[in-house]
Amino acid sequence: MSNYTVTLIRDGHAVDTRSGIELKVGTATEISFVVASVDSKNLGTVTVTGSKVPPIDVTSVDARTVITSHQLDTLPLARTAEAIALLAPGVVSAYSGFTGPTGNPLVSFAGSSVTENAYYLNGFNTTDPLSGFGGITLPYGAIDQQEILSGGYGAAYGRSDGGVISQVGKRGSNDWHFGAQLQWTPRFAKGDLNDSYYVSGNKAGQIYQRNSDSKSWETMESAYLGGPIIRDKLYFFAALEGDKRRGNSVGNVTSPYDTRYQDHDPKWYAKLDWNINDSNILELTGASSKDEYSGSHYNYSYSSSATGSFHDFDTSSKTAADVRIIKYTSYITDDLTFSLLYGKQKIVYYSAIPGYNGTLPYVGGPENENPAITGGSVITNSQTVQTFNNPNHRSTNTNLRLDVSYKLGDHTIIAGIDNQDTHDIDDGTTTAGPGYAWQYELGDPSTPISGSPFVDAPGNYPGGSTGYFVAKDIFSTAASVRVKQRAQYIEDAWQVSDRWLVKAGLRNDQFTNFNPDGQAYLRLTKPQWAPRVGFSWDVNNDATLKVYGNVGRYFLAMPASVALRGAAGSTFTDQYFTYTGIDDRGIPIGLTAIRSSTGGPISANNEYGQPPDPKTVASQNIKSEYQDEYLLGFSQQFHQAWAWGMKAQVRKIRNILDDICDTNTIANKAKVLGYSVDDSTLNGCYLSNPGRSNTYLIPNHESGYFPVTVTTQDFGFPPVKRNYYGLESFLEHPFDGKWYGKIDYVYSRSYGNSEGQVRSDIGQTDVSATVDWDFGKLMEYASGYLANDHKHQLKAYGSYQLTPEWMLSANVALISGSPKVCLGYYGADQTNPVGYGSYYHYCGGHPSRPGDAGRQPWQHVVSLEAEYRPAWAGKKLAFDVMLYNVFNESVATSTYALYGTATAPNVNYDRVQFWSTPRYVRFGITYDY
Repeated sequence: MSNYTVTLIRDGHAVDTRSGIELKVGTATEISFVVASVDSKNLGTVTVTGSKVPPIDVTSVDARTVITSHQLDTLPLARTAEAIALLAPGVVSAYSGFTGPTGNPLVSFAGSSVTENAYYLNGFNTTDPLSGFGGITLPYGAIDQQEILSGGYGAAYGRSDGGVISQVGKRGSNDWHFGAQLQWTPRFAKGDLNDSYYVSGNKAGQIYQRNSDSKSWETMESAYLGGPIIRDKLYFFAALEGDKRRGNSVGNVTSPYDTRYQDHDPKWYAKLDWNINDSNILELTGASSKDEYSGSHYNYSYSSSATGSFHDFDTSSKTAADVRIIKYTSYITDDLTFSLLYGKQKIVYYSAIPGYNGTLPYVGGPENENPAITGGSVITNSQTVQTFNNPNHRSTNTNLRLDVSYKLGDHTIIAGIDNQDTHDIDDGTTTAGPGYAWQYELGDPSTPISGSPFVDAPGNYPGGSTGYFVAKDIFSTAASVRVKQRAQYIEDAWQVSDRWLVKAGLRNDQFTNFNPDGQAYLRLTKPQWAPRVGFSWDVNNDATLKVYGNVGRYFLAMPASVALRGAAGSTFTDQYFTYTGIDDRGIPIGLTAIRSSTGGPISANNEYGQPPDPKTVASQNIKSEYQDEYLLGFSQQFHQAWAWGMKAQVRKIRNILDDICDTNTIANKAKVLGYSVDDSTLNGCYLSNPGRSNTYLIPNHESGYFPVTVTTQDFGFPPVKRNYYGLESFLEHPFDGKWYGKIDYVYSRSYGNSEGQVRSDIGQTDVSATVDWDFGKLMEYASGYLANDHKHQLKAYGSYQLTPEWMLSANVALISGSPKVCLGYYGADQTNPVGYGSYYHYCGGHPSRPGDAGRQPWQHVVSLEAEYRPAWAGKKLAFDVMLYNVFNESVATSTYALYGTATAPNVNYDRVQFWSTPRYVRFGITYDY
């Protein structure tokens, strides 16, 4: 990012100068000149010769944080867009099991789930088109600025009710610049993750996973080049980055392998800027991001902590994303600007298993094998893969934007269209081996395994008298689907007076999701009006005190992956058996089938592979998920070098979209209405609005449909709730050539009974097809503190130019823990009335709301960095060292939530699943010319 000096010129002479000016994306930079002898009506040119950001931007009405390339060069951060976003208030790390398309950990904005964020690269929407998990981002060294919108954003942005991560890449100038960087994170300078232990059941106190024997190291190589192809006319910039990680990872006691792996993540970025003339600009952007993984399994002994012989190969994978963008901007007049952007993103998701054995089934839950047979040990086989993905899977995403800006007196009006099309091609997942897996389980021998669909108690069959049984699992999805999204918006920025600015905008979104046959199963094309109104009051008329507010509505689209289980004919069945033995491959023998309502495999969601009629997939009166948000705050420059402020933020979910699977209630309501319904024609689940009455089309006997309206009371649902309240306070010292610092504290609450499109407490990634709202009994006592609730968030970061050659910086995050969840069987009798097992909000027979089981511990992360840029090398060469998590604190961030029953506790309950990142040291050397 460039720094500028702005000089006021009159009659060829400089009459005033402002130096250290930085221009930040999405904000206005006001430069005031007070020169008594200058006639303001006859000013000459303002010459930009070469930055400093005023503390208060009186033109913004939203909650935004802009991090510049200068800050990225100095602050101790992980090199991801999400790590940068964590600097913003109200942004927290999400469940560690959720990652983006190329493996990045994800974040939550102000209580929203991870799939509710939008990602932009030079104005193009790169959000994961399949499920909304993250997006494609730039090489770290190519980022000029990253804009983090955490609330109140204008009508130009849509399809998000979380936050926006918008990156602007660097571009060439009239001077040639090039440079390179090498960073190294050695194995010896990394702290160890804590080992995980069982804390429940008959294995309490025994080790589960020896994380301390897992080691890794990382190197990062990057380079850039930029300058003029034709001075003042055509500019070029390109950047390359290669991130290589190698190491080993020790599996848990049920999968005792030492995986030696390598992970290579190459990225590149290139940009051409053509100033066709003073009024027309053409920009071409290309970017690529890949994640390539391969590994080998070696036998590992937990008794001796020793790695043995080669076992087999791990699944190799490669996710390759390529982005191409063209943007044309025309300044038609001083008041009228037109821009057109078109971009296309292609992603390939390839995976393969070298030496794959298709004859052996996967053995799950071996810790639940009957110890009377195994002697207390576990018996498995060499099949390490539970499911495999279609290696031909790929996706495309196109984005067309047209924006027009017109200044009319005190009004600046912008309007445009924002169209997006996504194709998900050859997507699918299938159970590995012979097409089924064995899952060992333990329950109460006298209680039916499932009430609906019915599965008898294991104690009624040979080998089941102590509650041990096994399930034969089959899972399969396969589809090519499409999503079409259209939007129109208009916004007026009205400068009512010198002190008052009002921004009023309106956005209208339309979403259509298609099944594999190209038929629309979800058509949300009626107007979805999203009004957004904000104000900014420059109290003193000198940009030293701003009071601002914002009210807005935000709609969320449904990504492509929803169709896989909702509209494309998936299979997800279990058949239950007791057993009297287990062979040396972990396969149960002496099987006796447990009686079920189907006489064989059952599916809690009626997923038997039949493709549903697209007219019946969703309720007929379904609406999109949307959220209302309210902001009110102030910012004040109380000293030339200091600013502070406060902001209150409220978010309320008004409607959600998820699947409902209680077909018995739907069938019973049809019978009450006098309809004769064949239960076999019902879908397993229906896309619905759980907080509203839903009307479903049920096939009749005459090639028509019965309309059946079912209320929330019929289903036994509570009202839908997700509320977020946050109060932020900040103190900031802008960079003055010597130092920069900001401290930010947020007190917040996020509570209700719906996290959003996914569920972090159980790691469920099925977007809008979660366990939530499937049945009324699953939602009893579901209201509590939500997964992304962190009551206290204290962040501080900054840099200090100790000497002309030495720069020191720090980044501190003190974050309170997220709520724990205990999920068990239903009611005081701990039964399983809807066949979901340990997923009810009861713990040992007692109601257990989210958060009743306690909280994860606080995280205290202090990171430091020092850079030495010697004068003897013209300050072009720099050496730096970053120490992440100085105190090497690694605490639990997620624990296993399934309790089981009091008589048959799940041995995994409350076991730590993920830890926060321990200390590591990163060394770097940089050359910039």
